Amino acid sequence: MSGAAPKSTHGKTSGRQQKTRSSRAGLQFPVGRIHRLLRKGHYAERVGGGAPVYLAAILTAETRINPRHLQHAIRNDEELNKLLSGVTISQGGVIPNIHAILLPKKTAHASHANVSQAESP
Repeated sequence: MSGAAPKSTHGKTSGRQQKTRSSRAGLQFPVGRIHRLLRKGHYAERVGGGAPVYLAAILTAETRINPRHLQHAIRNDEELNKLLSGVTISQGGVIPNIHAILLPKKTAHASHANVSQAESP
Protein backbone atom coordinates (compact mmCIF):
# COMPACT_ATOMS: atom_id res chain seq x y z
CA MET A 1 0.00 0.00 0.00
CA SER A 2 1.21 3.44 -0.84
CA GLY A 3 -0.30 5.10 2.21
CA ALA A 4 -2.46 7.49 0.21
CA ALA A 5 -6.18 7.26 0.82
CA PRO A 6 -8.22 6.15 -2.20
CA LYS A 7 -10.41 8.84 -3.73
CA SER A 8 -14.01 8.55 -2.67
CA THR A 9 -16.83 8.65 -5.18
CA HIS A 10 -19.35 9.63 -2.53
CA GLY A 11 -19.97 12.99 -0.87
CA LYS A 12 -19.65 16.50 -2.20
CA THR A 13 -17.87 17.14 -5.45
CA SER A 14 -14.80 19.33 -5.16
CA GLY A 15 -15.26 20.87 -8.61
CA ARG A 16 -18.18 23.00 -7.45
CA GLN A 17 -17.56 26.10 -5.35
CA GLN A 18 -19.43 26.04 -2.04
CA LYS A 19 -21.86 28.89 -1.37
CA THR A 20 -22.18 30.26 2.12
CA ARG A 21 -25.58 30.47 3.74
CA SER A 22 -25.12 34.23 3.96
CA SER A 23 -24.68 34.56 0.20
CA ARG A 24 -27.63 32.25 -0.46
CA ALA A 25 -29.84 34.45 1.70
CA GLY A 26 -28.30 37.68 0.35
CA LEU A 27 -27.15 38.82 3.79
CA GLN A 28 -24.06 40.62 5.05
CA PHE A 29 -23.82 39.02 8.49
CA PRO A 30 -22.29 35.52 8.74
CA VAL A 31 -25.08 32.98 9.16
CA GLY A 32 -22.68 30.16 10.04
CA ARG A 33 -21.00 32.13 12.80
CA ILE A 34 -24.35 33.21 14.26
CA HIS A 35 -25.51 29.57 14.21
CA ARG A 36 -22.36 28.47 16.04
CA LEU A 37 -22.76 31.22 18.65
CA LEU A 38 -26.42 30.31 19.19
CA ARG A 39 -25.45 26.68 19.78
CA LYS A 40 -22.47 27.42 22.03
CA GLY A 41 -24.34 30.09 24.00
CA HIS A 42 -26.79 27.56 25.51
CA TYR A 43 -29.79 29.72 24.62
CA ALA A 44 -31.80 26.58 23.86
CA GLU A 45 -31.24 22.83 23.66
CA ARG A 46 -31.61 22.83 19.90
CA VAL A 47 -31.28 25.59 17.31
CA GLY A 48 -33.22 25.26 14.05
CA GLY A 49 -31.73 25.93 10.65
CA GLY A 50 -33.81 29.03 9.99
CA ALA A 51 -33.06 30.76 13.30
CA PRO A 52 -29.57 32.04 12.42
CA VAL A 53 -30.75 33.12 8.95
CA TYR A 54 -33.60 35.11 10.51
CA LEU A 55 -31.31 36.68 13.13
CA ALA A 56 -28.76 37.63 10.46
CA ALA A 57 -31.55 39.21 8.40
CA ILE A 58 -32.68 41.27 11.40
CA LEU A 59 -29.12 42.42 12.07
CA THR A 60 -28.64 43.32 8.42
CA ALA A 61 -31.88 45.34 8.38
CA GLU A 62 -30.86 47.21 11.52
CA THR A 63 -27.53 48.28 10.02
CA ARG A 64 -28.88 49.29 6.61
CA ILE A 65 -28.81 52.97 5.67
CA ASN A 66 -31.99 53.88 3.84
CA PRO A 67 -32.89 57.12 2.00
CA ARG A 68 -34.76 58.42 5.05
CA HIS A 69 -31.55 58.31 7.09
CA LEU A 70 -29.71 60.22 4.35
CA GLN A 71 -32.45 62.85 4.19
CA HIS A 72 -32.30 63.45 7.96
CA ALA A 73 -28.51 63.65 7.97
CA ILE A 74 -28.32 66.07 5.04
CA ARG A 75 -31.16 68.41 6.04
CA ASN A 76 -30.05 68.67 9.68
CA ASP A 77 -26.48 69.61 8.70
CA GLU A 78 -26.06 73.24 7.62
CA GLU A 79 -23.17 72.74 5.16
CA LEU A 80 -24.54 69.57 3.56
CA ASN A 81 -27.96 71.16 3.24
CA LYS A 82 -26.44 74.17 1.45
CA LEU A 83 -24.41 71.90 -0.86
CA LEU A 84 -27.37 69.63 -1.69
CA SER A 85 -30.13 72.24 -1.53
CA GLY A 86 -31.33 71.53 -5.08
CA VAL A 87 -31.26 67.74 -4.69
CA THR A 88 -34.39 65.68 -4.17
CA ILE A 89 -33.78 62.38 -2.40
CA SER A 90 -36.19 59.71 -3.58
CA GLN A 91 -38.09 58.02 -0.73
CA GLY A 92 -36.46 60.48 1.69
CA GLY A 93 -39.64 61.97 3.09
CA VAL A 94 -39.76 65.40 4.71
CA ILE A 95 -38.14 66.84 7.80
CA PRO A 96 -40.74 67.26 10.56
CA ASN A 97 -41.45 70.92 11.24
CA ILE A 98 -44.16 72.36 13.51
CA HIS A 99 -44.64 76.12 13.35
CA ALA A 100 -43.85 77.84 16.66
CA ILE A 101 -47.31 79.45 16.86
CA LEU A 102 -48.97 76.03 16.90
CA LEU A 103 -46.91 74.74 19.82
CA PRO A 104 -48.49 74.96 23.31
CA LYS A 105 -47.43 77.85 25.51
CA LYS A 106 -44.94 76.72 28.16
CA THR A 107 -45.24 79.89 30.29
CA ALA A 108 -48.96 79.50 30.99
CA HIS A 109 -48.51 75.95 32.28
CA ALA A 110 -45.48 76.86 34.42
CA SER A 111 -47.15 79.91 36.01
CA HIS A 112 -50.24 77.83 36.85
CA ALA A 113 -48.06 75.28 38.64
CA ASN A 114 -46.34 78.02 40.68
CA VAL A 115 -49.69 79.44 41.82
CA SER A 116 -50.94 76.05 43.01
CA GLN A 117 -47.74 75.45 44.99
CA ALA A 118 -48.03 78.85 46.71
CA GLU A 119 -51.61 78.13 47.85
CA SER A 120 -50.80 74.66 49.29
CA PRO A 121 -49.05 75.59 52.61
